[in-house]
Amino acid sequence: MISQFELIGDDKVGVLPKQVNQLEMCREIAAQKDMQENDSSFMLVDLDKIIERFNLWKRELPMIEPFYAVKCNTDVVLIRVLASLGCGFDCASREEIDIVMETGVSADRLIYANPCKTRSFIVHALERDVRMMTFDNAEELIKIGKLHPNAEMILRIAVSDPTATCPLNLKFGADPVLAAPQLLKLAHEEGVNVVGISFHVGSGCNDATAYRTALSHAKNLCEIGEGYGFKMDIIDMGGGFPGAEHAHNPFEKIAETIRDALDEFFPETDKRLIAEPGRFFAAEPFSLVANIIHATEVPASKITKDPKDSAEHGYMYYINEGVYGSFNCILFDHAHPIGGPLFDVDRNEKYMSTIWGPTCDSLDLVEDKKLMVKMEIGEWMYYPDMGAYTLAAATTFNGFAKPVPMYVMSEEMWANIKDSNHI
Repeated sequence: MISQFELIGDDKVGVLPKQVNQLEMCREIAAQKDMQENDSSFMLVDLDKIIERFNLWKRELPMIEPFYAVKCNTDVVLIRVLASLGCGFDCASREEIDIVMETGVSADRLIYANPCKTRSFIVHALERDVRMMTFDNAEELIKIGKLHPNAEMILRIAVSDPTATCPLNLKFGADPVLAAPQLLKLAHEEGVNVVGISFHVGSGCNDATAYRTALSHAKNLCEIGEGYGFKMDIIDMGGGFPGAEHAHNPFEKIAETIRDALDEFFPETDKRLIAEPGRFFAAEPFSLVANIIHATEVPASKITKDPKDSAEHGYMYYINEGVYGSFNCILFDHAHPIGGPLFDVDRNEKYMSTIWGPTCDSLDLVEDKKLMVKMEIGEWMYYPDMGAYTLAAATTFNGFAKPVPMYVMSEEMWANIKDSNHI
């Protein structure tokens, strides 16, 4: 099925003669691994999906420049593809700045979007000429004023969707009515250059109206900043954009709300509009495939904790990926991954099941009380949409390796981007 291999940086990419089908590709790779008696887990990375997501962004929000949130997934091939498409990058540390710039991305395409920065990291940003950076408090403003005189500061305000998967205004953001105007006044007094306003409604936004509220505050604060002589050229709309199909709050609905709010508060603006999508780009292209390394039959009551189920069959499965690896998203990102057999099986009856990770820790629980057909040792489980806040925080606790990424792309997509300076 793979016609040739090409290199993106130092990584080998399988180039396919037609559009990539993630499930079928995972099946082919797993079948090849079975023939080699290789049961290690792997992560299929469909690079076409990255480009499709970028095209969706440009279709729905053409006026807003995406700055990919590197913390979501630091995979270098993902970064190289996004760089080839013209993305900017939201970095939160010295290491993230270096990861991006080592792919050839220039400093003016980075924003150091961490409101509380390590002093040595600020000096490093100065050395690399990264100028755009956020702040939300007086102490950070003064600290950067001393260490990075060329900084172009963006004031982050606290406007959040309280129903978001990960609300962020508990940790970051100045009150837009009380604190933010005072910070603009202080910046004027200290001679620190402020160039715009930023906000983040929360990772996994559920209420799109939060963007409208934030843009209303941004308009007011831009006017206050301009009154102090600042140009206020940048509006940074942060993240919160869904990474795959989201029935309750699809990306298209969020984009419509943002477009309407921009028409209301910033009509025909010449300001630079940016945003910091992370999971929007990273989630869908990555599919995880793990092997069932052990299976144990137990009374279903052991799983359901209901004595009435003691006569029913239940099964506990152990796979070679868990919450200390890619499934850390269960703990850190409030995710609920749902997997299933990679290959079609001719077994119809379903049993109460639990899926455990491979470590010796009972916290290492991937799925519980799951109705699933009976599986055998050596069979494979398939988990789609596993690119956001998974590999980035994975460990090798207990000596278990991280899944190996395998990159695929169609010939058509490869032809479109292979001559980019960042590939």
